[in-house]
Amino acid sequence: MAQAIASVPVTPGYIKLIGGLDEVTPPYERAPGLCRTAQNFEADINGGYVTAEGYERFDGRAAPSAATYTWLPCTSITGGAVGNTLTGAGGATGVIIAVTAAGFALTQRNATAYVASENLNVGAGTIAVATTAGAVGGASTALLDAQYTNLAADVYRALISVPTGSGKILGGFYLNDVNYCFRNNAGATAAGLWKQSASGWTAVALGRELSFTSGGTYVIAEGDTITGATSAATAVITRVVLQSGTFAAGTAAGRLIFASQTGTFQAEDLNVGANLNVASIAANSAAITLLPNGRYETVTENFGGSVNTKRVYGCDGVNRGWEFDGTVFVPIATGMTTDTPVHVFAHKKQLFFSFGGSVQHAAPGTPYIWSALLGATELAMGDTVTGFAAQPGTSAGGALAIFTRNRLSILYGSGVSDWQLVPYRDELGAWAWTVQDVGYSMFLDDRGITDIQTSQEYGNFAHNAISNKILTTITAYKPYAIASSICRKKSQYRLFFTNNRALYITVVGKKVVGIMPIKFPDIVRCTWTAETSAGEEVMFFGGDDGYVYQLDKGTSFDGDDIEFVMELPYNFFKSPRIDKSYFDATIETAGTGYSAFNFGYSLGYAATDIPQPGTQTATVSYSSVLWDSFTWDAFFWDGQTLSPSVLEMDGTAENVSLAIRGSSDYYAPLKITAAIVHYALRRRLRP
Repeated sequence: MAQAIASVPVTPGYIKLIGGLDEVTPPYERAPGLCRTAQNFEADINGGYVTAEGYERFDGRAAPSAATYTWLPCTSITGGAVGNTLTGAGGATGVIIAVTAAGFALTQRNATAYVASENLNVGAGTIAVATTAGAVGGASTALLDAQYTNLAADVYRALISVPTGSGKILGGFYLNDVNYCFRNNAGATAAGLWKQSASGWTAVALGRELSFTSGGTYVIAEGDTITGATSAATAVITRVVLQSGTFAAGTAAGRLIFASQTGTFQAEDLNVGANLNVASIAANSAAITLLPNGRYETVTENFGGSVNTKRVYGCDGVNRGWEFDGTVFVPIATGMTTDTPVHVFAHKKQLFFSFGGSVQHAAPGTPYIWSALLGATELAMGDTVTGFAAQPGTSAGGALAIFTRNRLSILYGSGVSDWQLVPYRDELGAWAWTVQDVGYSMFLDDRGITDIQTSQEYGNFAHNAISNKILTTITAYKPYAIASSICRKKSQYRLFFTNNRALYITVVGKKVVGIMPIKFPDIVRCTWTAETSAGEEVMFFGGDDGYVYQLDKGTSFDGDDIEFVMELPYNFFKSPRIDKSYFDATIETAGTGYSAFNFGYSLGYAATDIPQPGTQTATVSYSSVLWDSFTWDAFFWDGQTLSPSVLEMDGTAENVSLAIRGSSDYYAPLKITAAIVHYALRRRLRP
């Protein structure tokens, strides 16, 4: 490490990393722990910056991030290649992911153990002899352990498929610990619903529907077998959709839902066992189908009140709205001439749909009934509705924020009898699919990312533009906004764009900790999040390529490297017009597994008249117009505790910008919390 002249004191300059990206604050005023550029770092809720977690494809099969490997020491190795199945004489098998002179790394092991001294075969030929029984993990270094684990993940990743069909994922939801998604069929003539399984995506049959009018007072129930009085066709009812009237009065009308039927119904009466003429029908049932190319949005609600009546409600802008309980798919008829709702929400036990500039809701507790006589109504918004969000409201109860493209209104009350629709701001609106709840509503407006929070006077609201510090980025990205989500465990609002970018906004309470840009190799088209029955948060997105991906999983972007970079502001260390000699930087890091980064720095605004440090060989690849002027020093870290590391510096200038960079598909997330730069004051700069 370089040493200062004895008569010149060395000063430690502490930099606390916090605040996120800042593109607008003047250099003299910018806090030293902010970022002047960043990619694939997240702002941690407790301070510091963490390299972005990965994502991986999903279809219900074993997750790549859960893959393990076995190290099997061997002798007499005469063959074997990556991808071969290595079979022990006793029946043990495993897929080879790495071959060395000392043995094999294997994954996808069967339950049979290898045995010391047994012959190992690929096909019919013996290629090695096992030295021991092998062990899960067991690599000789942390680096090899990370690399072998990643190679095992690649094997599992290759097994995961897309739902059969064509085009992008249109939407999805998570219900009762099962993941679902929508995608067009192969000819893009219809959309299909798919569910995860141990063998990949499985098509969900949507069933059939049959319109009826009442023929008597018998109450048709789920599980009843209906029989055509003339046709003798039969079907077992899975849902009774009562849209008007009552069975008791003999005025019931609606639809019957069932999975399949025997025979063909016709215009006739229906019988249930000995109960004759329980309903009248005008024609045969129709298969429930979905037109292609919708954009699906869902909400989960329990209108029935029991444990077994939690259901998903959705819409997509090209089909009727619908209900799904994991088995029965029920189209919802609102009575609109063009019955294709775009957005959906549940509020005060009422199901809300939006149609252009109209908001309509069903009768309380009855999502199938859209009659004004029974409590349904319409709210004319005067602008295209773009989303809904629940608000704390007044002491009398919660309110509903209804966003349109250029206006925000607040709906107070509990139902038709006391609704009050109050305009909030004519100039404040939201872009579609950007509204999320992080304890308060956050969304993208024409002016940037905005939030709406309750003011000190409970029941009123105040809004705040929170993206002013990233004005350049948000202006460039805004036209590409396509989806949003939240990450509860990290207290983040995430906004996704079709230019492969995202913004992760970390909030604590009502304070924004930092906004950080993310770059994915895959385009995010839609997102959905949920909580499992075990309380684990799960987050998914649908891609242009037809894959469903799970967010915050694994060490790669579905097998691609995560390239991260962070440049700190040019730091004057409280003396902007005084040259300083720099000796070393101590970087404070923490994490949970093997990771690495490159350290560099730029002197005096990277001015060409200042001797910049020479380039050194880095341990990972990198590319940036500024990196060739930096000094690179490789630093490797593995462990689970805070780990300060000292890196040499050399050069003199009035300021310095530190930089961290790395790229890998097997690094564990690395948190960088602080830096200490040792420097000595030199001379005052001349005017």
